[in-house]
Amino acid sequence: MTSMMPPSLRVPDDEVELSAIRAQGAGGQNVNKVSSAIHLRFDIAASSLPDGVKSRLLALHDCRISKDGVLVIKAQQHRTQEMNRFDAMVRLHELINSVAHPPKTRKATQPTRASRQRLRIAKLQRSGLKAARARVDHEV
Repeated sequence: MTSMMPPSLRVPDDEVELSAIRAQGAGGQNVNKVSSAIHLRFDIAASSLPDGVKSRLLALHDCRISKDGVLVIKAQQHRTQEMNRFDAMVRLHELINSVAHPPKTRKATQPTRASRQRLRIAKLQRSGLKAARARVDHEV
């Protein structure tokens, strides 16, 4: 299952704990007899992922990540256990790849000379308008 991961972010199979559970919801007579859903547990802190990826994963506000740093993915979309296992691994792969690259740091930009000049002119016009509204004293 780890063949779909990029070489830089390979997760060994022994770091992922897969267990079969009964799927929820409607499914006819077979739903209560067959454990076709998959519970994937992945301990982020104990994994072999790079530290930056671990910290970005733990910083995600995702309800699937417990306070202990364990990611739990439940896959029950498909009828077969194999397809649900594949689906769980793909979802783990997508989540890890979403934080694989650090976000770009924002560089603060400076206003251009023309925009500063436009601001100055607008300020002058506005102050002139307000000055024209001022009370005029008539001295005789």
